[in-house]
Amino acid sequence: MAEITGDQRVQSEVLEGLATAVNHRRWFVELAVPHLGDDPIEIGSGLGDYALEWARHVPRFTATEADPDRLVQLKERLADEPTIEVQQMLLPHPGRGDHSAAVSYNVLEHIEDHVGALRSMRDLVRPGGKVIIIVPAFQFAMSPADIATGHVRRYTKKTLAAAMTEAGLTVETIHYANALGLIGYFMATKVFRLMPKEGPMVKVYDTLVLPATKAAEQRVRPPFGQSVFAVARVPG
Repeated sequence: MAEITGDQRVQSEVLEGLATAVNHRRWFVELAVPHLGDDPIEIGSGLGDYALEWARHVPRFTATEADPDRLVQLKERLADEPTIEVQQMLLPHPGRGDHSAAVSYNVLEHIEDHVGALRSMRDLVRPGGKVIIIVPAFQFAMSPADIATGHVRRYTKKTLAAAMTEAGLTVETIHYANALGLIGYFMATKVFRLMPKEGPMVKVYDTLVLPATKAAEQRVRPPFGQSVFAVARVPG
């Protein structure tokens, strides 16, 4: 049976801290926009930061959240957004849908049956639509912060592509993102055992380091990164 993993209080603290990384979020928003279509669903919307950004680009948007407490907060935050519908959803999920895409950022690593979760995302999307995923990269970077927030695993391009293929999806794009972020994350969370919360390190990185990283990676895809980004097509 599916269940919510990790300390929900710690997860919320991390989400609140990372919400201040505005440049990082805008970069990852931009990665998904070309693939969203007209009626996407987000799996694991958290505090709604990505939902608010993506909803500006589409006529309809569905935000979902598994944790009941965050679901209440999400509904309150998005109550005045007429184009956004909010639902509770925990994957794997038996439902089917006709969405143009399913987008899920930093969620799959929390789910033991990640292939089942990807199948659920596939079943929520119409044939020819996309499943858009970001997950944390490289098992060697698994840290106390990962464990506290309920991460079951971290990924490589190969392992994420294999899971998506096993789920019946056709991988179209997959690459690493945020190379310098992996180094910073490893040092902060694995070496110094810190949590990725709001603070001067996050602010300095987001303001000074990330724009240069983004510009470089738009020219050359790095061989490693803090995250793996993938887009797969639902067969028609």
